[in-house]
Amino acid sequence: MELLHNAIRPYAWGSRTAISELLGKTVPAPHPEAELWMGAHPGDPSRVVGADGGERSLLELVAEDPEGQLGEGVASRWGGRLPFLMKVLAAEEALSLQAHPSAAQAAEGFAAEERAGVPMDAPTRNYKDPSPKPELICALTEFHALAGFRDPHRTAALLRSLDAPDFAPYAELLAGQPDAQGLRALFTTLITLPQTALDQLLPQVLDACVLHVKERGEFDLECRTVLELGEAYPGDAGVLAALLLNRLVLQPGEAVHLPAGNLHAYLHGTGIEILANSDNVLRCGLTPKHVDVPELLRVLDFTCGDMPVQRGEEVVPGLAVYRTPSSEFELSRLDLTAGADVRIDDAGPQILLCVGGAATVLDGRGGELDLAKGQSMWLAAHDPEVVVRSSGDEPALVFRATAGS
Repeated sequence: MELLHNAIRPYAWGSRTAISELLGKTVPAPHPEAELWMGAHPGDPSRVVGADGGERSLLELVAEDPEGQLGEGVASRWGGRLPFLMKVLAAEEALSLQAHPSAAQAAEGFAAEERAGVPMDAPTRNYKDPSPKPELICALTEFHALAGFRDPHRTAALLRSLDAPDFAPYAELLAGQPDAQGLRALFTTLITLPQTALDQLLPQVLDACVLHVKERGEFDLECRTVLELGEAYPGDAGVLAALLLNRLVLQPGEAVHLPAGNLHAYLHGTGIEILANSDNVLRCGLTPKHVDVPELLRVLDFTCGDMPVQRGEEVVPGLAVYRTPSSEFELSRLDLTAGADVRIDDAGPQILLCVGGAATVLDGRGGELDLAKGQSMWLAAHDPEVVVRSSGDEPALVFRATAGS
């Protein structure tokens, strides 16, 4: 078991306070800090700190000894790659509206772009690897997001509540077919509007949202969100697409799983994200980056309804697991009162991250490693089972990433 040094990704939408506060650094940071990456992603692998203080890339360690680091089962199933990536995600502004492909779609898309000779760093490249990218986000602070297509009956009611004359035909399109196919038809129509038509329609919709908010209408939060997005991304079709999605507010400890094809955008807040070790993103809008509408429509899932929110299943006192169908990863939360401990006996690779208080990790060979707030550690498959104990007089909050069962 060894400490990790992790890379910070400075995307423009990131917070200048959240990650710096977690790491005990000067606040505010000199530039936005969007994501803290923990894992063996080739783009920014963590560095493992040895007993002598030297550091080595976790990606290199796994490549040199996949069975020792990952265990025979994980190494065989995932081709010698660590299948998950853990992040602290800190959004001050909205991320792009996006979806991720399934395993089959990723393999097909990657192969097609390879055959076409699209350079890996080309701005029009959709597929960086042949892998899917399901993910789960667990809130550390109140966390705001758009995720999944809302029940079409509710969406039809929202659209009809907006008094925008040119928008009425679009509202009636869904009202006449309030199902997944109706959503697909409406979404495709909105996202492919010519810019001249969009420039005429969008201001009417925004004015209608202003009126809805002033009158304290039923869809106040949804309309406020559209107004914020319209100000940040003028003339962007993604602003209209946002009207079709569930508007979520997660409280700390609450999480949502985003499977392949789920259209979503994180809006504001800090959370723990765990995802398959992939970088495949199909964007829909709210971004100046490349939007490939035909490919996006190929991967989108128009299944509609509420997004299930979970708080984790407590398997033993102090240890809750967030269950998902994704085989690449599993996230657990350790809520440890002062002096309490939890035994972790799973074989396989693990990353532990302390986000509150402090913890001590003890192995069966007499070794121990302290985790202060903001510190993380790597547990290879060949390490023995460990006990995680709250240290000091305060409770500890630790998140644990493992491969899925």
